[in-house]
Amino acid sequence: MSQPGFSFTVHASAGAARAGVFTTPHGPVETPAFMAVGTLATVKTLDPRDLREVGAQMILANTYHLHLRPGEEVVRALGGLHRFMAWDGPILTDSGGFQVFSLESLRRVSEEGVEFRSHIDGSRRVFTPEGVIAIERALGADVIMQFDHVIPGRSELAAAREASERSIRWLARCRAAFAATEPTDGRPPQALFPIVQGGIHAELRREAARAIVEMDDWPGYAIGGLSVGEAKPDMYAMLDVTDAALPRDRPRYLMGVGFPEDLIEGARRGIDLFDCVAPTRMGRTGTAFTSEGRVNVRNASLRLDPRPLDEACDCSTCRRFSRAYIRHLFVAEETLGLRLLSIHNVHFLVSLMRDARNAIAAGSFDAWSRSWLDRYHSGPISVT
Repeated sequence: MSQPGFSFTVHASAGAARAGVFTTPHGPVETPAFMAVGTLATVKTLDPRDLREVGAQMILANTYHLHLRPGEEVVRALGGLHRFMAWDGPILTDSGGFQVFSLESLRRVSEEGVEFRSHIDGSRRVFTPEGVIAIERALGADVIMQFDHVIPGRSELAAAREASERSIRWLARCRAAFAATEPTDGRPPQALFPIVQGGIHAELRREAARAIVEMDDWPGYAIGGLSVGEAKPDMYAMLDVTDAALPRDRPRYLMGVGFPEDLIEGARRGIDLFDCVAPTRMGRTGTAFTSEGRVNVRNASLRLDPRPLDEACDCSTCRRFSRAYIRHLFVAEETLGLRLLSIHNVHFLVSLMRDARNAIAAGSFDAWSRSWLDRYHSGPISVT
């Protein structure tokens, strides 16, 4: 692999699905794997020890939000993200592209970069490919993402082409800035991942993948611009396209996707890493993932329900607490409820990918995934 300190080994496969190990300076990640999102250097309501206990291997933080507060220089001065948040495992930082482009009326795009107003205090900021790489270097995550141009999932061909081609031009600038700023202070090496854009247009995805692969020998590849408004069949179709277009000896990261059915469908199409805010965001609003669908814990039918959230789950929430108790916490607006559901939901997705790895290794992934999805979609408790 082109980046010292990083490697990827595939141990078993089932069609496009594969079970492997992505090695980083802060430890190995068994894949496929779900990464919990710690936007502001914290996975909301969870302590790093909680993350270790649920089996999390790698987590994600966000460049845009950490730039605004506390600022990358604060994080650098305090030893980098790992020491700052007391997490000694691998970390990935998103470039903030999605957040910047979500600001709508608060930003202006040019070939140089994006000028935007902080959503916190309205102050004027500018993100360029070079500037984003400097921020991510200061934060010190193991894997850092290029700055890309993100557009809505159902964008027309012309808009999707403009954004994809700009992302490739920005990638070349990110690559140059990354090469010019190799750490010299003893910090571990970092890996820069490019992002394949192109909306729901197969040829754009192929063109982007081809241009990115020809540009350099990257340590891994990301697929962006999905799960942003397009239909699920369109997302899966684009994953089929990128599976065929990207090198098979490098990890693939599907950005911002984390619902259970999408993890299985993504793994089936050769995806190795996933992330999403869904498990903690939904946990804070009272929704739990279970093997038989989603459960809204505020539902009155759970008032006297002595069962765990999911009888097949071995997380600390399911081992100790009933649905009735968790419902009580949410009705009473006790913050413990938010924490218990977040623990369960993150554990659920982390364990789902562990089970996928085991099924791939055992040669039973196709049968296992079909059975799991049938049960999930047809469960009697699909309550939202």
